Amino acid sequence: MRAEYREEPCKVALNRVKGMAFKWSLNPYMGCVHRCTFCYVRAFELRADRPFDDRYGRSIRVKTNVAEVLRRQLAKSTWERETVTIGAATDPYQPAEGRYRLTRACIEAFRDAASPFSIITRGPLIVRDVDVLAEAAQRASVSVTFSVPTLDDAVWRRTEPGTAHPRQRLRALKTLVDGGIRASVGMAPLLPGISDRPELMEQVVREAREAGACGVWANLLYLRPGTREHFLEALAEDYPEQLPAYERLYARKAYLGAAETKPIRAQVAELARKHGIRDRRRNRLAPRPEPEQLALGL
Repeated sequence: MRAEYREEPCKVALNRVKGMAFKWSLNPYMGCVHRCTFCYVRAFELRADRPFDDRYGRSIRVKTNVAEVLRRQLAKSTWERETVTIGAATDPYQPAEGRYRLTRACIEAFRDAASPFSIITRGPLIVRDVDVLAEAAQRASVSVTFSVPTLDDAVWRRTEPGTAHPRQRLRALKTLVDGGIRASVGMAPLLPGISDRPELMEQVVREAREAGACGVWANLLYLRPGTREHFLEALAEDYPEQLPAYERLYARKAYLGAAETKPIRAQVAELARKHGIRDRRRNRLAPRPEPEQLALGL
C-alpha cells in the first residue's frame, strides 16, 4: 500500500485529553500506515467523518511546523510541565519519521524546556534518537512503551499488517535500556481467544525480560464504533471460528468487564513476577536534583 503524505501546518501541538490515563498528547502525524485491525483511532476517525475502514492509513497528515508550535506552547508561563504522551493517536515512529524527523524535533523541544514526556510506539526507528532521548532524560522524566501484544508470527501478520516484527521492537527496547532510558512493554491489545493464550503471553513476558524491559502491562481489546466494524470484518476473514465469541463478548458494549479483564491482568502480573521484570538498568538516566536553597538565619 502506498500512502499519500499531506504536508500541512498545525495551530496547536499539545492536546488536552479526556477519558484516558494521561492529560496531554502530542501527535506529529495524523493517520498511520501500520493500519492495525484493532486500532482504537479508527473510532476517532469515524466521529470526525473521516475514513476508518480499509482506507485508513492511506492518507497521512504531516504537521510540518509541529516542533515550532510545541516550543511556543512549552515556553508559556501557564505551562505546568505535565507529562505529555507522544503517539496517542498515531505512531510517532512510523516510516514517515525517517524523512520528516518531526518526532525527533519535538523531543529536542521537550529537552530544551526540561518538560517530561512519554512515547508509545511500535517503530524500531526510535533507536536513531537514543542520543536526544538520553539528553532529555537527564532534564525531565522520560519513558518509552513498546506495544508488543504478541510474538506469534501469524497473529502479528494478520492484525498488524504495516508494522515491524515485534522482535525488532524488543531489540530497540534493549538499545534504549542499555542507553539508560526507561523502556517497558505494553501487551495491548490482547485479543480474547487469539493472543491471550497463556503460552503466548508468557513468551512475550519472557522475551521482554531478556531484552531488559523495565516493566510490562496488559490490556484487552476494546471495540468502539469505527474500530468495531473494521475489526470484526477482518476477524471474519482471518479467524472466522472466533467471530461468534466476539459478537457475544462485545454485544452492545465496547469494553469488557472485570470478569474478563482482571484474570488476564493478574496472569500477566504473575508472569512478570515469575520472570523478574523490574528496572534493571545499570545507568538510570534521571533529572539532576534541584540544588537546595539555603535559608538565611535571622
